[in-house]
Amino acid sequence: MNIGRRHVQTLLSGLAVSALCGGLFAAWYVYEPALDRISRPERSAFDMGTVKKGEQLATVGDCIVCHTAGNGPPFAGSRPLPTPFGTLYSTNITPDERTGIGNWSQEAFARALKQGVSRDGSHLYPALPYEHFTHVTDDDIRSLYAFLMTRQAVVADVPENKLLPGLGFRPLLAGWKMLFLHRGGFAPLAGKTEAWNRGKYLVDGLAHCGGCHTPRNIAGGEKRGSEFAGGLAEGWIAPPLDRSNPSAGRWTEASLFAYLKNADNGSHGIAGGPMGPVAEGLSKLDDADVSAIALYIASVMGREGATPDDGPAIDNAQSASTKHPEGADLFRGACAACHEPGSAMSQQGRLPLSALTSVRMADPANAASAVMMGIPAPSGGGNLMPSFSSAMSESQVADLLQYVRARFTNGSPWKDTEGAASSARPEDER
Repeated sequence: MNIGRRHVQTLLSGLAVSALCGGLFAAWYVYEPALDRISRPERSAFDMGTVKKGEQLATVGDCIVCHTAGNGPPFAGSRPLPTPFGTLYSTNITPDERTGIGNWSQEAFARALKQGVSRDGSHLYPALPYEHFTHVTDDDIRSLYAFLMTRQAVVADVPENKLLPGLGFRPLLAGWKMLFLHRGGFAPLAGKTEAWNRGKYLVDGLAHCGGCHTPRNIAGGEKRGSEFAGGLAEGWIAPPLDRSNPSAGRWTEASLFAYLKNADNGSHGIAGGPMGPVAEGLSKLDDADVSAIALYIASVMGREGATPDDGPAIDNAQSASTKHPEGADLFRGACAACHEPGSAMSQQGRLPLSALTSVRMADPANAASAVMMGIPAPSGGGNLMPSFSSAMSESQVADLLQYVRARFTNGSPWKDTEGAASSARPEDER
């Protein structure tokens, strides 16, 4: 009996020591020190050439879109960022010393971008795509810092995040990063051109294209081995950027460049949803960098050096009208002026619906979003898709979508188009 009791006591002692060691390790792993505040640097402290370079890099990273609320001051934050785990609000990254990053050193700024840790040592949510920014060079981060620290300082407090219970406990993010933050710089690939490697560096790093165009697991991490296989972004489907893209045959380096630079390349359609502001930003980027991005993505799609493979436009008008008469009537009343083959607008270069990725996709989400929310015209001019959310019910949109799918593709009928239309209805109309 004494031997048994001693054995139990030894076991319990061992468990206690193990638990203590585990707790100490967890505390050590989670802990990040606060970095000292600094006085906000004067604008004159930064070389204007470095600031200009930083402006271009911020354009690649689309910083102004996420960090600017609707009609709010640039970079002052407070834009709601919906996620499956609740709503995050973007931070103020102007050089205000109280509500922004004015008292952040360059070291603190770099740590936030590459390690997801704030100046005060708290862990940041991966809405800041630090799993991509870890690939960015120190020199480029230095240029970004110079650009942001020379912006207009704005006093703007950010609303509290609205997350599922328990997810506001930031130390949990250390565990997330242990699983999904794979640190390491960018290594150029031997045998590839300088432009190709530049494109890959931008796409994998600051542009963080995989943040939207890669599927995510239940914990919100990008699925390894599925890079560019398609994802979700703000209720829209971000289509694959690999060979599985339903319109891959229509993409070339030239058409990708035009789409990224102008939001409308004449052979694909207008950039809609979250991609619209991305293309708006890239319109201000140096042509050489846009060209490098297009070259790299074309290679991922297997379209490097390819020519367009458009094929004949699909138009199953008779059979679609027979199967979906209500949708045909809606199309004639609301869509035909622009999208009926042979119409005046189609003669002005508007693409046939059979060419659009949103119509070719196996899921109707993007087509429903385009009908419900519309697509604004690119800033440089071009086509405009009006919103029909106030003119059509979910049932009517569903009928219209089934007609469009049957007429302009040879794909299988879409499932739950009414559900897609309901999900796409703007929040203030629900």
